[in-house]
Amino acid sequence: MKEIVAVIRMNRINQTKKALVEAGISSMHARECLGRGKGLVDLDILKGAERGYEEAVAQLGNSQRLIPKRMISIVLPDKLVEKAVTAIIAENKTGKPGDGKIFILPVYDAIRVRTSEHGDEILEDEQ
Repeated sequence: MKEIVAVIRMNRINQTKKALVEAGISSMHARECLGRGKGLVDLDILKGAERGYEEAVAQLGNSQRLIPKRMISIVLPDKLVEKAVTAIIAENKTGKPGDGKIFILPVYDAIRVRTSEHGDEILEDEQ
């Protein structure tokens, strides 16, 4: 079992949800978040800020805004991970900075509260 955490552009959430449903993945969580990638940060200014130089801290604070994004979380059986990642990339890849990131994490167990079932079977569609 794995968790996929994807950070994508705000305006791509509906297309991404549709692509995931078409890939057979309907369960997910989404929330708004703020963030930025390392591509927007001047590494020399960042190093100066880490060393405590006030000028660098001031420049970093003024020039590096956090950008609104969407964070999607999906827990699924290992067999569906590649399908989900492919769907997310297909809907979000523009080739420009800011397309997002995908993180894949292990999930050791999952429990359905209503029935106390454990494991992969709780990730399957209910009847």
